[in-house]
Amino acid sequence: MARRCELTGKGPMTGNNVSHANNRTKRRFLPNLSEVTLMSDILGRSFKLRISAAALRTVDHRGGLDAFLMKAKDADLSPNALKIKKEILKAQAETAA
Repeated sequence: MARRCELTGKGPMTGNNVSHANNRTKRRFLPNLSEVTLMSDILGRSFKLRISAAALRTVDHRGGLDAFLMKAKDADLSPNALKIKKEILKAQAETAA
């Protein structure tokens, strides 16, 4: 399983450990991922996603999973999240018609 947030696309970064003697060794900064279940208001069901803590705060700030996915860029979303977004768009179109 990739260490990548399904909603924001945030992944591992690289940097250096720097010792007191200024020796540098490569290291990786991993995102703070957690497996959460988010509820879609429009679809009326929940989805299990592996997202970062920052993405979870953003989802809460924007007013839920549906609002977050509508604003998110398709390039940042995982294939699973893109499928959810398309289902939400389809459900919105059906309720509007």
